[in-house]
Amino acid sequence: MSHTKGRVTLPSESGFLQQTKEIMNRWGADAIRDSDGTKLSSDIKSLDAKIYTTYFVARGHNEFAKEHMDECQQLYLMSKRQTAVSDSLSIDFMDGYFDQQVVPDYIHDPAKWWEVIDRTAGTVVPVSQWSVNQEKSLVTITGAVPFHEYTVSFLVYAIWDPTQMYNHITNNWGDKPHEIPFDVRQLNSGQFARDYLVQWLKDNPDTDVVRFTTFFYHFTLVFNQEAKEKFVDWFGYGATVSVKALEEFEAEYGYALRPEDIVDNGYYNSTFRVPTDHYLDYMDFIQRFVAAKAKELVDLVHEAGREAMMFLGDNWIGTEPYGKYFPSIGLDAVVGSVGGGATLRLISEIPGVRYTEGRFLPYFFPDTFYEGNDPCPEAIENWLCARRALMRKPVDRIGYGGYLSLAYKFPKFVDYIETVTDEFRELYDNIAGSKPYCGLKIAILNCWGQLRAWQTYMVAHALWYQQTYSYFGILESLSGASIDVTFLSFKDIREHGIPADIDVIINAGDAETAFSGGQEWLDDTVITKIRQWVHDGGGFLGIGEPSAIHHAGRFFQLADVLGVDKELGFTLSTDKYFKNQAENHFIKEDRTEAFDFGESKKSIYALSADTEIIEYSDGCVHAASHDYGKGRGVYLAGLPYSYANTRLLLRSLYYAAHKEKQFHVWFADNLLCEVNCYPETGRYAISNNSSKEQTTTVYDGQGRAETVTLKPCQILWKEIS
Repeated sequence: MSHTKGRVTLPSESGFLQQTKEIMNRWGADAIRDSDGTKLSSDIKSLDAKIYTTYFVARGHNEFAKEHMDECQQLYLMSKRQTAVSDSLSIDFMDGYFDQQVVPDYIHDPAKWWEVIDRTAGTVVPVSQWSVNQEKSLVTITGAVPFHEYTVSFLVYAIWDPTQMYNHITNNWGDKPHEIPFDVRQLNSGQFARDYLVQWLKDNPDTDVVRFTTFFYHFTLVFNQEAKEKFVDWFGYGATVSVKALEEFEAEYGYALRPEDIVDNGYYNSTFRVPTDHYLDYMDFIQRFVAAKAKELVDLVHEAGREAMMFLGDNWIGTEPYGKYFPSIGLDAVVGSVGGGATLRLISEIPGVRYTEGRFLPYFFPDTFYEGNDPCPEAIENWLCARRALMRKPVDRIGYGGYLSLAYKFPKFVDYIETVTDEFRELYDNIAGSKPYCGLKIAILNCWGQLRAWQTYMVAHALWYQQTYSYFGILESLSGASIDVTFLSFKDIREHGIPADIDVIINAGDAETAFSGGQEWLDDTVITKIRQWVHDGGGFLGIGEPSAIHHAGRFFQLADVLGVDKELGFTLSTDKYFKNQAENHFIKEDRTEAFDFGESKKSIYALSADTEIIEYSDGCVHAASHDYGKGRGVYLAGLPYSYANTRLLLRSLYYAAHKEKQFHVWFADNLLCEVNCYPETGRYAISNNSSKEQTTTVYDGQGRAETVTLKPCQILWKEIS
């Protein structure tokens, strides 16, 4: 039985009462929830626990949806590229899409709402030159230019919610109905969503927390003809499109959006793309609508005396928790899936709610909990990664999702989670809402700024995706570091400058992505302000292809700050003499293993003898530093997540900030251990982030050292002397 109780939410299901009571006692759970595919019986709801009930606003109401199929949610999709070999070309625009998920919209006139584009010439094909065969889903183009590529941008109706589809396939739900998503912007659907919730609240008096999953529009998730993911963007606004939305947008903004503004050459405005002004307008338009509509539903929940919780996933588009409209919704709580430290901080830092909750992995699904498999390694890895971030800013609650009846079959797993829940409550009580010691304050600079706080570099967030993009290592490393992290956009710097309390700016990513910045670096106001700030004493850390866009004889527009640039093949005739590595350098002082820059970047070279080369191999620079006035630039070729790279990142930041002497403050020399100090509570914690015993030298706030040995995964709490 758990030694403590509270702050834990347990999934349960009908017909599992006695086992639920047992696990409640062992894990100290004080709340019970259902999951997608499960229901709570009345006897479980009568237990001494807060009851969460999943509520789907815009799916799970097929009786209504089937009567209003013209109000299904919509998307713009782009066909495969087809090359004309004569002056006539037919394109099967549904080729490659799953017809159980999407069907073409023939209710609205394709001649008005669709678009055929000559991708080779970059021109729109006149409507008079193409026609649609609705029975065969074909667009036939006449007057085509031979050996030009063409595409069709077409509207579809979404007839199967993609999350339910994933769960349906994963859990083998057989003939269970496909849930049809409808659009609350439409007249009947909007009224239904409101009326149904009013009645549902009356019919479910034993629900304490209405867990909205989420509100109206799913992140962009489109499947191919084999029911496998074709395109996924956790930030995508594709499913918010409708003819009604486009008409209302034009009426408000004074210009019409083209299909291409949504399709975006087939990139669909992914979060990696530098956003256009039109797309930013559209995002703002959707966010305002969603916030206002969501507030109506939250107000109904509050009027019924219940709490309103939002799941940060599935249909979350328009409710970005760091957006300017989110606080107006009035939610009590946000819960999200925790994939690691960065996603934990994404949830725990959310402003404007009373509490936050993290849903830990693995989910109790049959893809993990099956005979012969051990779910413990995944649970341990997930907990240790997330725990680093919990030590900096904990969520208020933790929990799990899925089928408790599956997890119950794995006693070793049940035992392990019992230790996890006790440890969570211990660290939460010790931190007591206090702010931990931060040695530096840094800003991550990209096109999205605070809107995508702790989400930069993520390919996707939900549990069945892995954040494999290497720059994600930056966020994962920072999530548990004694660093104060904020996020800036180029617009922030352009309009307001650089905040005075920032020590280092990080700019990282591939060239011309939204993370590196692309054409934003052609704005001389931005680049001048950053140069002056570094010259006056600031630090700039560039990773990958920072400030990269080919312009005026440079690829890195801040090459003068960083002391390095990338060879594009234009200066091969210019000799590059600077190749000697510094034998000893602060950044690699305690390095005991080979550098790992991930995919890295090739053809990086030093500009002059003033550049300190920290790592040089295979004919190029992978790590370097360069003094710039009173400030300093540091360059790294890549940073996949590891404990060694976490140390590399921290040393790079302290060196860029000219604060090397402050590095050994609340510090553990063992890479697998970390120290977190809480001055307000007078306590500090030494964590072993590994499953093996570790010995480390620990430095306190005065630089005094002591040696401690920690058991596997142990956190040792001590008083500040």
